[in-house]
Amino acid sequence: MAAIDSAALNAIPLAPANRAPLAPEYPWPQGYKAAMFLSFDVDAETAWTAKDPARYGELVTMSYGGFEVRVGVPKLLEMLRQQELKATFFITGWSVEAHPAMCEAILKDGHEVGHHGFHHVMPIPGDPMLVEEVDRGLEVLKRRLGVVPKGYRAPSGESCEELRVLLKERGLIYSSSWRDDVRPYRHLLADGRPGLIELPVTMTYDDWLFGLSHRYSPRPMFEREHVLSIWKDELEETREWGGMVTTVLHPQCSGRPMRLKLLREFLEHARAYNDVWIATGEQIAAHFASCEAAG
Repeated sequence: MAAIDSAALNAIPLAPANRAPLAPEYPWPQGYKAAMFLSFDVDAETAWTAKDPARYGELVTMSYGGFEVRVGVPKLLEMLRQQELKATFFITGWSVEAHPAMCEAILKDGHEVGHHGFHHVMPIPGDPMLVEEVDRGLEVLKRRLGVVPKGYRAPSGESCEELRVLLKERGLIYSSSWRDDVRPYRHLLADGRPGLIELPVTMTYDDWLFGLSHRYSPRPMFEREHVLSIWKDELEETREWGGMVTTVLHPQCSGRPMRLKLLREFLEHARAYNDVWIATGEQIAAHFASCEAAG
């Protein structure tokens, strides 16, 4: 194990990494007690090529990403129609270029399309690809789908100050990448300016964490009952707090038969409360901005 660099440790500011004020407790609309930001990450093959482009030649590995195009997204769209729900799909630019019909089907069903980078490259401070990933993704969404996205989710769920500033400059309204709250809040940039609205991710609703796709992962696949229990408990307590849960679901995971059944049962459970607002990121961010403006 490499020795710890004490100079680097001592250079860390004695201040929170996120200096935004605590999330305001605005009431949810129409008397709802809590909220759910229902969202999916459409990575397709970029889930596997982002860290190693050579994997594009590994055709079985690529077929994991291809599943969401051939089966996962169509089945999820069908289920959402049956449930009469709208969701947000964060899509990589590469996926739009490679699979336009899939992305057009998402739009046709009235779902929100968000920005998810181009190659699904994790944003790293100082990375020369950071600007390219944002701008190329924006260009493709506009050119191929006619979409100017309001929301952004960072590939691999990472962020940095350079990215926060860039997203504001490019006109994005909200981000959904951070994992530090159960309510929306407004970012505070390092220079003191207000940043984007953050719709924080709920870690336990990231289906990838439960071994739902085992390729190159040491995690076992969790039983359906195990995951459903976790999801129900998380929602139950967050609802009591009057907070929000945010899903990070991947069609190549949750679009598979057993996992789709799990998701359907969970959404039916959530709807049975009758006081959980299941909404898109655009809707939740607009509500936050309205409350913020009203003071």
